[in-house]
Amino acid sequence: MPTTLRNEAAICGIGQTEFSKNSGRSELQLACEATRAAILDAGIAPGDVDGMVTFTLDSTDDIEIARAVGIGDLTFYSQIPHGGGAAIGVIHQAAMAVATGSANYVVCYRALNGRSGQRYSEGVSGDIVTSDTIHWSYYMPFGLMTPASWVAMFTQRYMYETGTKSTDLAEVCIAQRNHAVNNPAAFFHGKPLTLEDHQNARMIVDPLRLFDCCQETDGGCACIVTTPERARDLDSTSALIRGVAQAAGAEQEVMTSFYRERIAEVPEMDSVARQCYAISGLTPDDIDAAIIYDAFSSIVLWQLESFGFCERGEAKDFVKDGNLERGGRLPINTHGGQLSEAYIHGMNGVNEGVRLIRGDSNNQPEKCDNIVVTAGIGVPTSGMILGKLD
Repeated sequence: MPTTLRNEAAICGIGQTEFSKNSGRSELQLACEATRAAILDAGIAPGDVDGMVTFTLDSTDDIEIARAVGIGDLTFYSQIPHGGGAAIGVIHQAAMAVATGSANYVVCYRALNGRSGQRYSEGVSGDIVTSDTIHWSYYMPFGLMTPASWVAMFTQRYMYETGTKSTDLAEVCIAQRNHAVNNPAAFFHGKPLTLEDHQNARMIVDPLRLFDCCQETDGGCACIVTTPERARDLDSTSALIRGVAQAAGAEQEVMTSFYRERIAEVPEMDSVARQCYAISGLTPDDIDAAIIYDAFSSIVLWQLESFGFCERGEAKDFVKDGNLERGGRLPINTHGGQLSEAYIHGMNGVNEGVRLIRGDSNNQPEKCDNIVVTAGIGVPTSGMILGKLD
């Protein structure tokens, strides 16, 4: 019988810096601060850590952090490509490492000066040296040069096929802002968003308005993955990884898979959802809340459909009537998400997922036994289901 990652790993510590538009320090320092905070939260010593995983886009080498915070020998290290799609991919790697005995405690981290340093909103105008420039060059003559323009193309088609309106996108933005209002760590803490605010905001790339687009943020986040057995021996409350998976779809490009037969769907996230449910043995009915990667408001709708919370084309109806709010059917992004808390490439969402399972989110739902956490879409991606460690 094949081995799976069902209940084979747990997240036992989380840490983060403050989130800002100008951190005033290096990305190395941000990574070290977040890593140290996660180690302290887990209640372990730096020398207990023997594995590290991050994004290929992260500028800080694992060994630089290890030396700075007092981590000793490493028996496992890895990096995951594809930007925000790596947000749970790093957890996937760490879970495999601890499940196979390759490491005991693995730090997953991401740190960036995403506003004061390299800004991902620059798209192809930035300093890009990867093979992605090959397919991006197909679309440059038509003005498709930024993440907002690439996602706008998919969004236009999705809205045409499903009848989704800009006011439906606003439902996502407003629900998440309502959560950020209660979160002192969020950039939009105490700053509510109304439908009028959303609709009157400037157009970035039609149909995406200002508040449909995520922030640019300086900051760092880290978490620590270990086995359930070790997690039970710690004083911290851990979140059990019930299922975790990665996927790349056929005919995949990074952000611009416009040559697919259908561009209003995300087959790679469909695959992640199928794997997570199969590994965990759970169904959409078992899920109480979700952390949905929200670089743009529209991609939240597609992922709600991928994970079976509503049928294809029905996300516009699902997001109405308070379903995404605390007390609704599926509270999402209770930290405010990347739209209203911060953009740390989805790793701040991982930390909020752990807080939800622990029961100490600033917007804690009454019942929260199992949650979904996803990574970026438009790219090869990843996702997981977290639950309580008995």
